[in-house]
Amino acid sequence: MVDNSVFQVKQRREIPILSRVQRNHGLEHATLHILSQRYPKRSLAGHSDNRGFWLIGDVPIEGVYEAVEEALARLRSGEKHLAIHRNCGTNYVTSGILAGLAAGIAMLGVGKRMRDKLERLPFAMFAATLMLIFSQPVGLFLQENVTTSAEPGDLQVIEIITARRGRMKAHRITTRN
Repeated sequence: MVDNSVFQVKQRREIPILSRVQRNHGLEHATLHILSQRYPKRSLAGHSDNRGFWLIGDVPIEGVYEAVEEALARLRSGEKHLAIHRNCGTNYVTSGILAGLAAGIAMLGVGKRMRDKLERLPFAMFAATLMLIFSQPVGLFLQENVTTSAEPGDLQVIEIITARRGRMKAHRITTRN
């Protein structure tokens, strides 16, 4: 775990469109936590933007309504941990970038011969693996301080609609503040 005291973010700059995305992203994560508890064997995903978020997964719309309302209430009551999700894209992007950079740096200076590259490959894999381990707390830190907000403020849910394409079901949650 990263010691947050070392990386204290003094104050978030309030850029309205980014702030909306961060709050929607936090609400999306909180909703996914609740839905995952209620529907443990369902595969769920989400995507946030400045107008709300999408939930992709085969869950009934009534369950989505209840989960979104509960998520909003629990975030407002101070359950900030709900805004952080281990399967967030922020974690995956952080891991990919750091592992790719580590492997790339490990391969710097390698000659053009294939043999030289193959000899350096174990070191590149080791460096990438170390970065994957290191990236986990970094991704959580970035979620907590950059890509999500656990403080929904005056965020309101104004509409939830469901679309189905074949076996895939998507729910659009529209918000405003």
